[in-house]
Amino acid sequence: MIKVGDQLPDVTLMEYSEVEGNGCSIGPNPVKVRDAAKGKTIALFALPGAFTPTCSAKHVPGYVEKFNDLKAAGVDEIWCVSVNDAFVMGAWARDQKTNGKVRMLADGSGDFAKATGLTLDLTARGMGLRSNRYSMLVKDGKVVSLNVEAPGKFEVSDAQTLLAQAKG
Repeated sequence: MIKVGDQLPDVTLMEYSEVEGNGCSIGPNPVKVRDAAKGKTIALFALPGAFTPTCSAKHVPGYVEKFNDLKAAGVDEIWCVSVNDAFVMGAWARDQKTNGKVRMLADGSGDFAKATGLTLDLTARGMGLRSNRYSMLVKDGKVVSLNVEAPGKFEVSDAQTLLAQAKG
């Protein structure tokens, strides 16, 4: 499992863009994790799935709400990573009104989840291999704090916890 002091995995996530700009075309665009994290402080949180109850009601809204506070604490970008395709993450971004605040990054094949060692097997629930629920503060591609939730819990990966760590 990834730990404090480790570099983010060298994988590519996908991000759906509805508008053209900054070298991104409309539609899914690749995001090379290590390149995208270089020289930045990132509040990254991962969750089991788009449109799931806890994720939609609490997890994503908390980061959208704390956007300005996180920026003031030195966070350059907020990333939400989930084992879904880029089109689902794009639709979820619209639903959650994350535009300009939280980058909704698709880990369609679970490569990021597997590389971090933070997978969650939800096969029995018909969801397959997903990401565990967690958050991490990343500086220049290196993990400086990691908050992994116990199964079925939402206690340590919330925006307020990561904000406190960013202010640290």
